[in-house]
This record gives sequence, structure tokens and C-alpha cells, in this order.
Amino acid sequence: MKYLNIKKALAAWQALQPLSAKDRERLSRRFTVDFNFNSNHIEGNTLTYGQTEILLLFGKVIGEADVRDVQEMTASNVGLRMMEEEASLKGIPLTQNFIRTLHKTILRENYTIYHNLPGGMQTSYVIHAGQYKTRPNSVITRYGDRFEYASPEETPGMMGDLVDWYNTVEQEGRLSPVEIAALFHYRYIRIHPFEDGNGRIARLMVNYILTRHGYPMIVVRSRRKNEYLEALHQTDLEVGPVPADGANAGIRDIRPFLKYFNDLVATEVYNDVLFLSEKNDNVWWYDGERIVFRTPNYTRILNAMRTQPTLTLADMKDVTGISVTAIQKLLDKLISNKYVERGEKEGNWRVFITQ
Repeated sequence: MKYLNIKKALAAWQALQPLSAKDRERLSRRFTVDFNFNSNHIEGNTLTYGQTEILLLFGKVIGEADVRDVQEMTASNVGLRMMEEEASLKGIPLTQNFIRTLHKTILRENYTIYHNLPGGMQTSYVIHAGQYKTRPNSVITRYGDRFEYASPEETPGMMGDLVDWYNTVEQEGRLSPVEIAALFHYRYIRIHPFEDGNGRIARLMVNYILTRHGYPMIVVRSRRKNEYLEALHQTDLEVGPVPADGANAGIRDIRPFLKYFNDLVATEVYNDVLFLSEKNDNVWWYDGERIVFRTPNYTRILNAMRTQPTLTLADMKDVTGISVTAIQKLLDKLISNKYVERGEKEGNWRVFITQ
């Protein structure tokens, strides 16, 4: 299966190589925040994009934040760095131990989940970090159906088969890296080997596969979560409900998810190219979105705040030459879109949108 848009995106990416040290750093900073924010936000983490950026890039917590969410985001970034390091080791095969270690890293420790049953009774079970599940797991789909994953008894064998399949297919070269990553993701999700954290591991492993083949890493955006879940659901309908069938699905069995994944990779790669190559002062980026301002006044204000983060409105007027009334109007829009944030002190600004 060949996709012209993937080829065009990768050709544009290759045309930029080799990247300068400055561009590699810009892309790494952007990806660090985007990936961790979105992958955890999909699973319910409540940190804002701005809080995530300040935490991961500067090690600080701003505003009100749940302690567990902060710890989860920090551990997620450690897992991302671990994955990147492992992927850089050429010729080293994938192992189940690495996947379990990655899981232990992002979950950090065992913890207990409590559920209230009808009638007021409470039940609980332990989530084991770095260990395969010990109890059955399932999901209620958005359509109200219960979908069962592999049983605890089946899981070690199925994970062994998945890892062996990956190591073999990577060497054979029958499938493209995009096809391998999509199929690995789908097979892994149908096993759902852990009691929690499966989605986060799946998205890390997709990037493990892509980066091993020299592809840019990608982000599943939380604002498009429904498209992601719908692609998986439509593929489940084609493959059927038996976990073993999902764990052994072929590339032609996962057409809905493969189409979604192909479009995702093409979009993310094109955006990386634009982010690094487009020369337009009025084009900015925020969480993977290309923002084009209609007036250069936004750029004047943003650049003023970036270079001098402690500016009153009067200071901004002096620096930019824009009236205070116009500045306030533009600031209101920047703040409402969460592109910038007021700091704790008067005239203190944080800028989260980037050029």
C-alpha cells in the first residue's frame, strides 16, 4: 500500500536535512510539550498546555495543579526520553522487558483504584506498574457496547508474539515504517496488556518505530481524540471482537485505522516542515496548530513580551507604538486563546505560542 501524501511529506522533510542544531532544538522543545500534553490529556490529565510547558522545560509548577497530574506528566517525559534513547540503539531488537520497563517508568508505582458499587458497597483493585494485567479488562465504547481485550492468561504469549512479529517484519522490509507503526499500535491495543497506561504506551511505541526509521515523531492531538477512537472502533468492527483476531490482524484488516494513521503522519510531518521552513513574521504555532495573524500588531506584542516579560500596557505602547486601547483588545484575544498568560506580578507575562 503506497500513499502519495506520505511520500510528498517525507520528501519535503528530507529536503530540510541535515537540520541545524538550532532547528533540532526548536523541534525537540515543541515536540516535548506537544506530545506529553496531548498523550496525557487524552487520558484525563488536567494540566493546561501552559502548565505543561513550564513544568517540562523549566521544572516549575504554575497555578493550581493536581499533584498526581504533575507527577504523571513528569514521568511521561522521562518515558519519552527513555524511548528515544532505546530507539537510537540501531540493531538492538525490541523486547517485552523494554515495554514493561517503559510502563513502570510512566506509572512510577503501584496504586489502588476504588469503585463504588450499586447499593453503596466499595470495591478496589491494584494497578501494577511494569507488570502485565492480573484481571480481565474491557472498555465501554462510545456506542455503549462492552469490548473485551485479551485475558490475563493470554497476554504474555500474545505480547511475545507481537514483539517477535515486530522484530521480524522490521527486518523483512515488506511493510513501510508507517504501516508497521499503525499495525503495531492496533495489535497492541487489542491485547491491552496492562491494567492502565495502555494508550500512552501505544503512542510511545508508535514513535519508537518511526524514529528508528528516521521519520519525525508524531502527536495524536487530544482535540481530535474522537477521530482517533473512531478509527480504532471502525477497525474493531472489521476485525471482529475476538482478541486473538485483533492481536494477529494483518495490514489489510486495519484499513480504517491505517487511513487515519497515514493522514496523521502526513499532517504532522508537513507541519514540522512548515514550522522549520516558513518565513513569515505573522505565522505562529500553538499545540500543533498554525496560527496566521491578520495584523502584525499581534507579532509586535508577542515579541515585546518574549524579549521583555515584565511589561505594563504603557511599556507595551512605548515598545510597539500601538495604542493602549488596541493593545488591551489584542491581549484579550491572546489570553482567551491561551496563547499567553498573565504572571503572578503586575506586568509579568508568559508566552506559550511560538514562531
